Amino acid sequence: MRHAPGPPGLRARIVLGFAAGALLVSAVLVGTTFLLARGYLLDQREEVLVRQAFADADVLRSQLSTAGTEVGTAVGELELSSLSEVVVRSGGAWYSSSLEVGARDVPPSLRAVVADGRAATVRTSTDGTPYLVVGVQVPTAGLEFYEVTRLVELQQVLRTLAAVLGAGAAVATLAGAAFGLAASRRAVQPLEQVAGAATRIAGGDLGTRLPATRDPDLVAIVGSFNTMVDALAARIERDARFVGDVSHELRSPLTSLVTSVSVMAARRDELPPRTQQALTLVESELGRFRQTLDDLLELARLDSGAPDGPHPPVAVPALVHEVLVRTGRDPELLVSDGDPAGSGVAVDKGRLERALRNLLDNADRHGGGVRRVEVAVRERVVLLSVDDAGPGVPAADRERVFERFARGTDSARGSRPGAGLGLAIVAETAAAAGGAAWVTEGPCGGSRFTLSLLVEER
Repeated sequence: MRHAPGPPGLRARIVLGFAAGALLVSAVLVGTTFLLARGYLLDQREEVLVRQAFADADVLRSQLSTAGTEVGTAVGELELSSLSEVVVRSGGAWYSSSLEVGARDVPPSLRAVVADGRAATVRTSTDGTPYLVVGVQVPTAGLEFYEVTRLVELQQVLRTLAAVLGAGAAVATLAGAAFGLAASRRAVQPLEQVAGAATRIAGGDLGTRLPATRDPDLVAIVGSFNTMVDALAARIERDARFVGDVSHELRSPLTSLVTSVSVMAARRDELPPRTQQALTLVESELGRFRQTLDDLLELARLDSGAPDGPHPPVAVPALVHEVLVRTGRDPELLVSDGDPAGSGVAVDKGRLERALRNLLDNADRHGGGVRRVEVAVRERVVLLSVDDAGPGVPAADRERVFERFARGTDSARGSRPGAGLGLAIVAETAAAAGGAAWVTEGPCGGSRFTLSLLVEER
């Protein structure tokens, strides 16, 4: 299905505006210049041809003053230019210097004017060829003199002038578009800098700032943007520090509670049945509380963005096999696709193991168990996928499940267990390693959670 093209961008509109403006100005100048030049050239040519017609008519009169000279003979003896012919009316008869012209080439309106004793000119055209007909009465000889001149040279000059002016207009339009392109680059460059800085900030580089500028129109924008980023970075740092401080402060009383409950659990058989049930519930909730604190501390470390030094390459298939064995799962669940030697990723092994455990636990807790763990090497990327046998994740929730404290719902049991931090840690771990995390429909009927990691360059 084809989508309708969207409106042109800002840069395109600026270029089109400059080009349209240059074309409009050029068209006005070209049209005005051509009309003025055409009128001037026609007037000059007409003036020359009128003088020439009077001179030729005078020559004809002189020749006819000689006794016995025929009008046709005198007309044939006239020395004319290669583009001019003469038509003479004498006593109701017509004579011409060439068989190509005759009375038919003299417009009736011109005949009427000349018959009244006045000289006149008429511009006409035959088969696309322009003509200028000059009519003069020669009263002493009793005849009407018409000189017909083809304006082909003037027509060629005007065509050449139109072509030159048109080419100049095209060059001016292209120059306008070029100036528009340069102006658009200068106008859009600050926006591109803002967009690039915003993209880097969204990617976690909170140290990005716009460079200082001397442009008075951009000083306020640059200052406001940098101030906003400073406030954002301070807010994120403050929130991360708060989460870390709270988690650390809660560890001590939690450790004391866990120790006390462990002491009580060692004498579980000595407790009444109802107390044993309460102890089991307390142990479960303390374990969940401890897991939530560990997740919060891990997220606080990821949010800090502090570099934790270079890491030796981790072979992902080997790590997956190790985690499967350590967690009591069948190592046959692992499927490798690609060269295992090219699956080394430079990432903190502990964090990657934690992310994998979270994916496996998520499949056990919400997806009916792990069906397959696949490691695929695609060029410079390693894809780690965990397939489950659950009902799947609705398309509307596939991005939200990676948000913090986001938990899916079960129509039969209401809110699902967990604090909603496990998948958030998976996504943050992937982002910190230059990758990403997403969920799709799995080949086993449930969901497929995928973690992408960049392969270490050799």
